[in-house]
Amino acid sequence: MPRYFIDLHDGANFVKDKVGFDVPDVDAVRARLLGVVARYARDLSADEDRQDLFVIVRDEADRILFRAHLSLDFDRLESA
Repeated sequence: MPRYFIDLHDGANFVKDKVGFDVPDVDAVRARLLGVVARYARDLSADEDRQDLFVIVRDEADRILFRAHLSLDFDRLESA
């Protein structure tokens, strides 16, 4: 089974996946990537006005297969 790696960058921290994971095909990779992004979204801070997550998925040959970007801009609007 092919091995894939998910690297994360939140604008301040970069985490390179050194362990990886095995899945049967790219559809399973996409599902895993979506799960990572969804877990990050659940943990967003209400105290921050802007938060970003950049995710890449690499294969065993270090080729980038997928990139994902999640961005939250929080603007408080004054009511008239």
